[in-house]
Amino acid sequence: MKQKIYFKNSKGDKICGILSNPTDDISKLIVILCHGFTTSKDNSTNRKLEEILNEKDIATLRFDFFGHGESEGDFAEITVSEGADDTLRAIDYLKALGYSKIGLFGGSFGGITSIMTTSKTKDLCMLALKSPVVNYKERDLIVKSKEELEQWKKDGYREYVDGKDNKHKLNYTFFEDYDNNDGYAVATKITIPTLIVHGDKDESVPVEQSIKVSDILSDCTLEIIPEANHHYSGEGHFDRMIKLVSDFIIKNS
Repeated sequence: MKQKIYFKNSKGDKICGILSNPTDDISKLIVILCHGFTTSKDNSTNRKLEEILNEKDIATLRFDFFGHGESEGDFAEITVSEGADDTLRAIDYLKALGYSKIGLFGGSFGGITSIMTTSKTKDLCMLALKSPVVNYKERDLIVKSKEELEQWKKDGYREYVDGKDNKHKLNYTFFEDYDNNDGYAVATKITIPTLIVHGDKDESVPVEQSIKVSDILSDCTLEIIPEANHHYSGEGHFDRMIKLVSDFIIKNS
């Protein structure tokens, strides 16, 4: 059964999701699917994983972060801390329904929120990450100029252009929140089986972040896809990424 559901974050904002359980058996694994920055629960990765996992009788919950898709909130106010809170509340929602075997998947921005979420709960049994940001400050110091960062602070916001050339206002609080969300620092708290998939030609999130954090995590498999960019748009790259993630989840179900 597939249904649209709603739950609230800690501030009372309504978060929208799609719960898909092909068997209605709440004793089996369910995987929460976390999307990337400016995308939504309906992105191609989440939909494909839902399809493959449901075929294997594995339930999924894909939801829109605060300020994204059908969820409430002003996008300008999104932070990693907010994303992690949304995900923790998703876990609480599933537990209230009776689910006890819960896995987590996150890509890019959804990757760092998933890392932070996993470090704060004992309710997860596995973690899968696609091209995750591990430390936003480290990333921004690489991909942004000093002048860009200074202007962002001065203005209090910056214009963020997504992959479809849509423009979004993003407050400087997003940057100020970085120090509260260092994936390297919390990685030692994560002991569940973890998979990281990353392309070695990722232009948005340096693959070195995944390499570094994989050495800190106690039970981690790192799969680097040669020539793959952040969106896995090269020939065969998306299918390879999806297979690695779905096989890992199925194996640990």
